[in-house]
Amino acid sequence: MIQFINVSKSYDTDIILKDISFTIEKGELAFVTGPSGVGKTTLLRLIYCAERPDEGDIITAGWDLRKLKQNTIPFLRRNVGIVFQDFRLLLNKTVFENVALALRIHDMHPKEIKEHVNGVLKEVRLKHKENVFPHHLSGGEQQRVVIARAMVSKPTVLLADEPTGNLDSETSKAIMNLFRGINAKGTTVLIATHNDSLFQGTGRRVLHLRDGQVEKEFIG
Repeated sequence: MIQFINVSKSYDTDIILKDISFTIEKGELAFVTGPSGVGKTTLLRLIYCAERPDEGDIITAGWDLRKLKQNTIPFLRRNVGIVFQDFRLLLNKTVFENVALALRIHDMHPKEIKEHVNGVLKEVRLKHKENVFPHHLSGGEQQRVVIARAMVSKPTVLLADEPTGNLDSETSKAIMNLFRGINAKGTTVLIATHNDSLFQGTGRRVLHLRDGQVEKEFIG
């Protein structure tokens, strides 16, 4: 589902990733960890073509990213949901409108949009707040909106970049339960985090980055 083959990425003379190879299987929930600045975010950005590798090959959801033309990237991203640490919600839009935005960009019929958005808001337990604006939500609720927005297009891959970085421990547990539920329905989930408690005891695969490479791989 996600495959890196000898991938390297640098910014000027700063080597971020060096000759990395790994595979995340279809339907897997896995973690990428390592100290801040080690390249976790860059790795995720490469997966959805926000960045291009200097060397190597990347396969995402069956797409060979080396062969992907710029005008085809939006079609790839329909298969990839992205959860950002800083939420990136539109503050002048309601919960419903924030989640519906991706579907409106795809010119989906309003009736279908309503069905899809209502369904995903029920999954994240926010249907009762569909008409609320983001600044009236708690941090955990805002993150659940971000997850709903990422999942509303029914992607086959979900990427999360430090999804609990701004949340307390109890809210973090609730967010992780959401990810496990999403994964249980067949979505491949890859979570980048420096927080060991998110993967400890999960029985899930963890890739540990250091000095631009996968230093080790273990089960959390």
